[in-house]
Amino acid sequence: MRRCFTTYLPLRPGNSDRKTEGTSGLLVVQARRARLTIRIAVARDGEGMGRTFRPLQPLLGWRRVAVHAWRAPRDPSVYAVVDMPVQGAVAYIDRVREATGVHLTVTHMVARALALGIRAFPQLNGIVARRRIMLRQTVDIFLQVATEGGRDLSGFKVVRADEKSVVEIAREVAQRVELLRTHRDRQVERTKSVLDRIPLPILGPVMRTIAYLIYDLDLDLSRFGIVKDEFGSAMVSNIGTFGLTTAMAPLVPFSRTPLVVLVGQVEDRPVVADGKVIVRPLITLGVTFDHRFMDGYQAGKMADLMRAYLADPEQYEGKLAKVVPLAVAATPSR
Repeated sequence: MRRCFTTYLPLRPGNSDRKTEGTSGLLVVQARRARLTIRIAVARDGEGMGRTFRPLQPLLGWRRVAVHAWRAPRDPSVYAVVDMPVQGAVAYIDRVREATGVHLTVTHMVARALALGIRAFPQLNGIVARRRIMLRQTVDIFLQVATEGGRDLSGFKVVRADEKSVVEIAREVAQRVELLRTHRDRQVERTKSVLDRIPLPILGPVMRTIAYLIYDLDLDLSRFGIVKDEFGSAMVSNIGTFGLTTAMAPLVPFSRTPLVVLVGQVEDRPVVADGKVIVRPLITLGVTFDHRFMDGYQAGKMADLMRAYLADPEQYEGKLAKVVPLAVAATPSR
């Protein structure tokens, strides 16, 4: 049987331990345990090497309180603000609405562009489970939706968003939003019902336990009303509907989703083109991503792809064809 030992072993007196003192004033301790040898060099106070750090004195007021207010940083989140020109996207939206009757929005286009970016960099499409990065099999985008007149927040996952056209995504979103806001989405209502029955004092531990069972143990809990990997590869939310242009969102720990994008309001802003100041429609994307999955290189490449998509959607979606509009009421997503 293979034995494992902790990183730090307790130092106990005994025949297997011996102490030697070197010429540099360092106390060297050798502890042998199961063929494992650890050499610990401990500098005697006032001897050997000088101190690298010294205490701040006096430590008073807010600084005294602040050192006890937070633990050491453990959050891998990286935040980025990206301005995206959307002149091509806005023109494409108008053409789609006229040709199909589908209520296409910038949010749908950002979700589609994001899915294409994740497909281009599949190493980003994963979770951290038991200290390993495990990859998802599909690119799924979770769209957040304001419900109850803005008093609550819900959402749904668009499965295989990279394989669907932006028009197909917009149609699916319209149908799902209508179901959500009228409480007719069985999947969401069942999950909410299960969570509402959990006593508040134990809700946090239960959520973490569910996440452990679904992601770390890779179990299917759908029989209990718990959807597996409910939040998908990335989250998208439109804050522009609230009149906001820029905001950042935290990564939700139990979702195991490594990427969140907030879509700001479309605004006409001055930009420089060919040495001249002109006015163009732009949006600001507030991006939060998990540093364990991506670095600045991947983030920059994804931004380039999304920028190219929003500038010329037809390059990725193909030419529009006249189709019969859906009879479903088109409800714009957040």
